[in-house]
Amino acid sequence: MISNKLLSGKVAFVTGAASGIGRAAVIRFIQAGAKVAIVDLHEHDAEQLASLVGEEKAIGIGADVANEEEMKQAYDRTVKQFGQVDIVFANAGRNGTITPIEHLSLEDWDSVVETNLTGTFLTIKHAIPHLKDQGGSIIVTSSINGNRYFKNFGFSGYATTKAGQNGFAKMAAAELAQFGIRVNVICPGAIDTNIDDSTTRDDALLEEITIPIEYPLGNQPLAGKSGSAKQVADVALFFASNMSSHVTGSEVYVDGAESLL
Repeated sequence: MISNKLLSGKVAFVTGAASGIGRAAVIRFIQAGAKVAIVDLHEHDAEQLASLVGEEKAIGIGADVANEEEMKQAYDRTVKQFGQVDIVFANAGRNGTITPIEHLSLEDWDSVVETNLTGTFLTIKHAIPHLKDQGGSIIVTSSINGNRYFKNFGFSGYATTKAGQNGFAKMAAAELAQFGIRVNVICPGAIDTNIDDSTTRDDALLEEITIPIEYPLGNQPLAGKSGSAKQVADVALFFASNMSSHVTGSEVYVDGAESLL
């Protein structure tokens, strides 16, 4: 049972918050006593979740993380509603188009870069003025892909953005430590979410480049199945709370040993 005082008095700003890992984190943070800005591309879904968890505890905000003006407005609304921001979970992301590099269009490349990398940059950039005075925690959802795992053929655009997120987060951790702002990264493996809804893949083209790899006993040894969004949210809660008060520039892999095979 999570203490309802672990994040008492804190305000969290979560992107990609209406579903999957973001939704699980919203629920976890509220259980721990925080108030939460539920920021999502789909405003109706964000508002629905805010209504479900209690509008005195949460606000639903529609915003595209790759749109600078929308992100500035999202922070302004959060501060107007709750008076402060203490925790930022840069979680929004998409797989994009899964295809061989030679078939990946510039448009598809730009699209995944804008959401995953530019979106993370804008989320963190516009958080800083709200965190500098009192410090706080920034958490980034990256991935095993591009960091410890390179066997998902066709994921070149996605994996590149995820490697970029790790590098950017570590630069931010070093730069912002003097202000008491911690920056850490979560690298999930296969997690049961709806991220595949934003994925386009051409299996016929992928056959050209895929090197067959067999896992007779499964590719997640710890549990024998994909992880849950709740398991990722538990790690986010650790990074958000004072339990990780001396941890910054770190990454945690939540993948059941998938990336070690």
